[in-house]
Amino acid sequence: MRSAAVVRPARPDDVERVIDLCLAARAESLLGSQLCTDDPDRLRHQVGALAVEPGAVALVGELDDQVQGLVLARVVGPSLFTDEVSVAIEAVYVGESARRRGIGHALLTGVAEEAERVGAVEVYAVPLPGARGVLRFLSRLGFAPAAAHRVVSVETLQRKLSGEQSGPRARGIDDLVARRRAARAGRADSRTRAGRAVDPSRAAGQPSGLVSISMQVSRAVQSRRPRGSSTTTS
Repeated sequence: MRSAAVVRPARPDDVERVIDLCLAARAESLLGSQLCTDDPDRLRHQVGALAVEPGAVALVGELDDQVQGLVLARVVGPSLFTDEVSVAIEAVYVGESARRRGIGHALLTGVAEEAERVGAVEVYAVPLPGARGVLRFLSRLGFAPAAAHRVVSVETLQRKLSGEQSGPRARGIDDLVARRRAARAGRADSRTRAGRAVDPSRAAGQPSGLVSISMQVSRAVQSRRPRGSSTTTS
């Protein structure tokens, strides 16, 4: 008979096993570098710092008294921009040899209990792209997409910003904007000059409406005059 998974808060003597699990998770992921460092000493320091951070949630899952899984999370809020409290899962992982034995569910049960205890309204998780097993696991538990994340290295960001500010593309955009402004100014000037043109009817001392009417009447009379009605004088 298989033993049931046991979940408990991580203790200081769990650090080495937690580090082993983090490194295993990194090795499995195509983007493992976004998960954690591959330097055990540095990772030991980071895990220790996370464990003592206010609002930290560090749980381990055991099978047969052996740590086989972990979840690292933290309580977020209330903050300057929101009164709501949530729990953000930083990492969840179960060793390959211990999967499908309930450790993952037990770990998330522990997270849910901690979220309820602190009054959190939501639990967030950001699995790495390509982690299909984790994505399916979270989907079965009701996790749904909430936002799209993008990542860029600082070096790339600085290079792109510098290039856009001073490169040919930036100068091309500035030239295009200048040409459009000049074209708009030219059209506005043309309309202004046209509006200032002298109306011939006003130059003759008559309102333009009266001139138009008199011309229409004259054309109508001429069209209706009989051919033999013309008068000649000798």
